[in-house]
Amino acid sequence: MHPNPDTLPDITKDPRAVLAIRAALKEDIGPGDATTLALVGPDVLATGEIQAREECCVAGLNVALYTLQMLDPSLTSEILIPNGAIAPKGSVLARFTGRARAILTAERTALNFIQRMCGTATLTHRFVEAVKPHDCLVLDTRKTTPCLRVFEKFAVRCGGGANHRFGLYDRILMKDNHRRLWAGGDPNRLDLAVEAARKAYPLLAVEIEVESLAELKSALRAEPEWIMLDNMPPDLMRECVQVVRASGKKTKLEASGGINLQTANAIAATGVDALSVGALTHSAPSVDLALEWSAL
Repeated sequence: MHPNPDTLPDITKDPRAVLAIRAALKEDIGPGDATTLALVGPDVLATGEIQAREECCVAGLNVALYTLQMLDPSLTSEILIPNGAIAPKGSVLARFTGRARAILTAERTALNFIQRMCGTATLTHRFVEAVKPHDCLVLDTRKTTPCLRVFEKFAVRCGGGANHRFGLYDRILMKDNHRRLWAGGDPNRLDLAVEAARKAYPLLAVEIEVESLAELKSALRAEPEWIMLDNMPPDLMRECVQVVRASGKKTKLEASGGINLQTANAIAATGVDALSVGALTHSAPSVDLALEWSAL
């Protein structure tokens, strides 16, 4: 099932996205687009379209159009294929009319954003398809491109995935390095670490990483919202699922560590509530898109 475009936020209203787009345009344009300024008059109008040169899951066309409109506020546009939809090879994703100078100058920046976003959405969609028919979320991670996280996490949602925490501030997540430095330090009393984190930040969900069944049982005593099963084989994950279900606690389980398209289904079949995949944002290949003139 594709996400409902109406439930997805308009990230062009997010100040982080606006700043990133402005910075990207400044990086590319510098003191001026020499080629376009030399060859194209200021009053030339043109109609262009964004085309998919390969099948993809659509994400972020409004980001591309917003990028064009930053240089030509009078630009008019229409999105033809919505976020989350699968666009066939050769399809036209969006069409727009505006000043040719502005479109040429913003073209590469606009495409850079959405080629990456569509790539992330497409890979996420493949993972979501891989874990069917299991009731298992596909989560992203913080392994994102610096300053582009807002775009990449939005693309994950377009692909049918779900967002893990956005940053270090919106969830407690204790991993092995935190536990080694924790004053208590005892792997058999991870419940105390959960309680300490909850006391410090009572409004945040608490998640803790474990590497064994004993550590799971230790953390489970404090009933954290989530327990992350780090690099466990499927048989051990299945056993962890059974322990949590038998406990009657509401703690959810997240599988993590080296999950790929070949292993995702078997991991989801263990009964975990979610699997987190860093590859969604750090290894998704960009989709081949093009901006072409349809009328001059």
